[in-house]
Amino acid sequence: MADDIPLRTEEGAPVLVRRSARRRRTVAAFWEDGNAVVAIPASFSKAQEREWVRRMLAKLKTQGERRAGGSGKRRPATDEALAQQADYLSRTYLDGRAVPTSVRWVTNQNSRWGSATPADGTIRLSHKLQPMPQWVIDYVLLHELAHLLVAGHTADFWRLLEAYPQTQQAKGFLEGVAFATSRGLNPE
Repeated sequence: MADDIPLRTEEGAPVLVRRSARRRRTVAAFWEDGNAVVAIPASFSKAQEREWVRRMLAKLKTQGERRAGGSGKRRPATDEALAQQADYLSRTYLDGRAVPTSVRWVTNQNSRWGSATPADGTIRLSHKLQPMPQWVIDYVLLHELAHLLVAGHTADFWRLLEAYPQTQQAKGFLEGVAFATSRGLNPE
């Protein structure tokens, strides 16, 4: 790849360019294992490659905005992507002070959106969050990161979350989902 082709998306995901001799005219872009992949014909020049990578990353970003409820980010589908998002949120909102040892999706949490164990630095998020907007996932992840710094829901804890601009909106969203679910409604 040429030096002026971004090696990462705006959100920090690696960009891979795949040249294919079988591909003649079509260009495709998709997500694979946390990477933005742009598939192009092997016959493309470096200039064509640069132009198509730029176009396709813009397309992936637009698709991500639609799928992630307008956030411009792709939802973290893997534990590794979730850990990267936790690192980003910690640096952005907590001055990098919350450093989890493990961040992962779990399927055995039915009454909580997430949980943190400060003693060993682990964070677990319910897989039920995965179809929700990215700003909601970010809130829950930031909530659990804050628990690595402050136990309980004290004033100090809530002060940490004030930095995240969508805290109240996300709390309301989750309360609405919980209410609908408790009434037997399917919020999906």
